[in-house]
Amino acid sequence: MRNKEWRNNFADRLLKFGFSIIRLANNFPKTPAGFAIASQIIRSATSIGANFVEAQDASSIKDFIQKLSIALREAKETNYWLQIVQMSGLISKTLLIELIKENNEIISVLVASVKSSKLRL
Repeated sequence: MRNKEWRNNFADRLLKFGFSIIRLANNFPKTPAGFAIASQIIRSATSIGANFVEAQDASSIKDFIQKLSIALREAKETNYWLQIVQMSGLISKTLLIELIKENNEIISVLVASVKSSKLRL
């Protein structure tokens, strides 16, 4: 798979992940905790894709790495919020399993991308 095709596929994967998190958060209870956690997890999960897409137009390799690193931090934050959701019982664990797995795979891809990009410095 060519690099541009891979980037487009990964950007699409991140878009779908963000959408899945929004759908998940819409099922949270309408309580102070539900609203607060929904806001945080939606912000972090959708930011992963936004920063990845922004990185594609980076002005330099350093700028690219910085934007990818932001996407990685947001993915790690999303992992934190998914763990909070799981521990709090806001949502059935069966609904979370695939999202947690997908988020972990996204983190792995971003870690590898940041590392390989740093080799190009």
